[in-house]
Amino acid sequence: MTTIRDIYEYIDSFAPFQSAMSFDNVGLLVGSGENEVGKVLVALDITPETVSEAAAFGAGLIISHHPVIFNPLRTLSEKDVPYLLAREGIAAICAHTNLDMSQTFGVNLALAEKVGIRNLRGMDVLSETGAPQWFLGELVEEMTPDAFAHEVKRKLNAGSVRYTEGKNPVVKVGLCSGSGGEYLENAYRAGADAFLTGEMRHHEYLIARSIGITAVEAGHFATEAVVTAPLCAKLSAYFPDVVFKPSEEREPVRFL
Repeated sequence: MTTIRDIYEYIDSFAPFQSAMSFDNVGLLVGSGENEVGKVLVALDITPETVSEAAAFGAGLIISHHPVIFNPLRTLSEKDVPYLLAREGIAAICAHTNLDMSQTFGVNLALAEKVGIRNLRGMDVLSETGAPQWFLGELVEEMTPDAFAHEVKRKLNAGSVRYTEGKNPVVKVGLCSGSGGEYLENAYRAGADAFLTGEMRHHEYLIARSIGITAVEAGHFATEAVVTAPLCAKLSAYFPDVVFKPSEEREPVRFL
């Protein structure tokens, strides 16, 4: 039988937990690594609904991208997710920025594959971990800024996409899943025609417009949920005795 520690160690082999950024909280955050597991739910977030889904599925483990415990716990009520996990006997492994930045298998690589960006290379590599903070790649064919934004929306099935129309056709694309607007100017300096991320701030849009780069904001959920199905497939191939299931979670935001 496969233990939770076995799964933790395999994830660590392609997305080392020690490569996570210093502010992060990753690893086995709830439960014991010695427990055997036969069913695993893979999710972007662990919410009360995710815990209920895992319990109904019979999962002994949830693997999530976002940490179920991020800030120090000062109180713990029976409605809090860590309490619910413990009550149901479900462990939690969280792989956040280590899975974002992995150059072997990770969120940004899954995002690039989904959108059709090739020849990726990691950029702004952290000296202490050797992990890149964002990626640069190329489209197979040149697109207009408008066509690229529409293609991102279609391929990610995003509820909405906001973008600035840059001055050049899009071939080179910088990308950072989730909240990565801070790398916009770095992407421009590296020669990117467009930058794709999940969240951007107002002043970053102003910068994009002034320098003439196409900036595409496709939503935090849409740019990161792309990893759950590929991660299930990767884990299933390595642990054939375990059933891995992507969560049925949905975008938490409604769009008009």
